[in-house]
Amino acid sequence: MSFDVHAARADFPILSREVNGKPLIYLDSGASAQKPRQVIEAMSGIMERSYANVHRGLHTLANETTDAYEKARESVRRFINAPSVGEVVFTKGATEAINLVASSYGLGLKAGDEIVLSQMEHHANIVPWHFLRERHGIVLRFIPVLDDGRLDMDAFRALLGPNTRMVAVTHMSNVLGTINPVAEIIAAAHAVGAPVLLDGAQAIVHGAVDVQALDVDFYAFSGHKLNGPTGIGVLYGKAERLAALPPYQGGGEMIGSVSMEAITYADPPHRFEAGTPAIVEAIGLGAAIDWLEQFDRAAIGAHEHALYERVKTGLQGANWLTEIGGAPGKGAIFSFTVAGAHAHDIAQLLDRYGVAVRAGTHCAEPLMRRYGLTSSTRASFALYNTLEEADSFVDALVKAQGFFS
Repeated sequence: MSFDVHAARADFPILSREVNGKPLIYLDSGASAQKPRQVIEAMSGIMERSYANVHRGLHTLANETTDAYEKARESVRRFINAPSVGEVVFTKGATEAINLVASSYGLGLKAGDEIVLSQMEHHANIVPWHFLRERHGIVLRFIPVLDDGRLDMDAFRALLGPNTRMVAVTHMSNVLGTINPVAEIIAAAHAVGAPVLLDGAQAIVHGAVDVQALDVDFYAFSGHKLNGPTGIGVLYGKAERLAALPPYQGGGEMIGSVSMEAITYADPPHRFEAGTPAIVEAIGLGAAIDWLEQFDRAAIGAHEHALYERVKTGLQGANWLTEIGGAPGKGAIFSFTVAGAHAHDIAQLLDRYGVAVRAGTHCAEPLMRRYGLTSSTRASFALYNTLEEADSFVDALVKAQGFFS
């Protein structure tokens, strides 16, 4: 099945605007993706016609909103092939999903227990585990990253042992674009009795994810990178794993009963959804997934890879540029440095040509230090980008570099 990028682009109102007198070329989707009209309309529609709080009312508006909210949960379940909607927890984003697991699972850990991470993790999958190190004496072990951006799998296997209590790694690096061999990681971790949490914030955008086929214990991702709204994300957890976790927060909805002497807790997923949830945002995420499912994911992946290759070809021989990470089969992320130029300056110069990119540490300071860098510039490609935009990015980057040569 082919992918019609121009038909997809037509659903994104923002892509028709100009920036600094130039057509917008948005290459910052790795930070947050743009929203199709269907998401915008779903969110405004529920507020205009059916809005009420969910799960608690008996009137028509409450029933309609609850139905839309739970239909979004079903869309997520279908999208990741989870066995049950009871294994789909709505969170504020991937960050809260990881914090939920670290906080709740961490209550059962003790000093000397080990968590295995990697050098390429986003801060969202480092800092929550550091909390356990600071407060409970948990030991953090980091899988090294090879020069080309792959994980050192021999080193990973050597890190596993009788004290390993969790392996928490990214499915796809937000800086390198590396797609990690997560099936192999999960099998090795399970062999020593350790569950696995995958940070899927990047990977789920660029390819199909089947949590049952992966046999992963926990999978976290955000709505806003998946063409949905901010303020909503998902934690998938195996039913038995979620059932064993104590609540992350307390309040309404997450309880079974409350008295002055004792409380009981609701079953997952509601055990982990205290208070009024992000109702409109969850419905927006459901709309984003429903919209995305009309396309062939493999065809989108091929299109995005072609964008990355177009940029690589266009910059071939540019001895002033260094790409960071070149792992085989990597995703459509192009991170780089320009000789004699700070990443922030490159990003600001590109903005003059209407090109939006990211610059800085990308919330991955350990990885930056691994490569001896303080910052880099990142162009992240999405399904709505065109080959012509890839060419324009190359032209703009060459012009920007000219200011420093």
